[in-house]
Amino acid sequence: MKKLAWSLIILFLVALLPLPVAAENPATTHVYDEANLLSDLHIEELETIAAEYGEKLHIDFIFFTREDESTFIGNYMDDFYDEKAPGYDKAHGRAVLVGIDMIGRDIVIDAHSDVKEHLDPDRLTMIRDKITSDLTNGNYIEAFTNVIYLTDKYMKFKPGVNPNNPIYKTSVQFVIALILGGVVVGAMLFRMNPRMTTNAGTYLDSNNSEILGKRDRYIRTTVTKRRKPKQNKGGGGSSGGSIGRTSGGFSRSRSSGKF
Repeated sequence: MKKLAWSLIILFLVALLPLPVAAENPATTHVYDEANLLSDLHIEELETIAAEYGEKLHIDFIFFTREDESTFIGNYMDDFYDEKAPGYDKAHGRAVLVGIDMIGRDIVIDAHSDVKEHLDPDRLTMIRDKITSDLTNGNYIEAFTNVIYLTDKYMKFKPGVNPNNPIYKTSVQFVIALILGGVVVGAMLFRMNPRMTTNAGTYLDSNNSEILGKRDRYIRTTVTKRRKPKQNKGGGGSSGGSIGRTSGGFSRSRSSGKF
């Protein structure tokens, strides 16, 4: 009876506990679209992908769009990191911040905490170069999602390695394997065939052979023209990477440019 009484008391107390209520419209945590460049559907898509890959990579992905010429978008992102303290693992932790400003046509990508070891300024510039055309053409959702996908790709390479090196492409590795296989097979066939021991001098009678005469005859002259390549005068994809700190003293890698 005592056990039954205690069980009833515990059930009664549990019933009194408030039940958690799920928010109908959860606050946006990854996308701050102040310039209204993304539709509601695109914001939802970007939120989902950022959360999925954030969990996979242990990185907090945050995106900003603005139309404000009073403050450089990079400074705005620094202040956000200092004041809001984002980060997957801790406050001021692992995070990738992406910001664009439509007034100055600026694009900035930052990597914080130890993420900057794999996403150094060079790799961030590679990412920025790959998304610049989408930004120029107004394909903002494609540009932002590609930042996440490229981050996933580049994080798999050791620091200091160029992830765009053709040697890491599957097609190039396949061609190399074919060439190596051909060399091995050719070497085996060469060893199997008997070597030829005769040459042109084998049947030459040096005592009865002599040069009767020689003559040089001009045939023609060939001139080859080559077009000089035009120099690139620049554009939205100009590089600009650096290691720096926010005003709060937090180290980060950065790549910035125009689109």
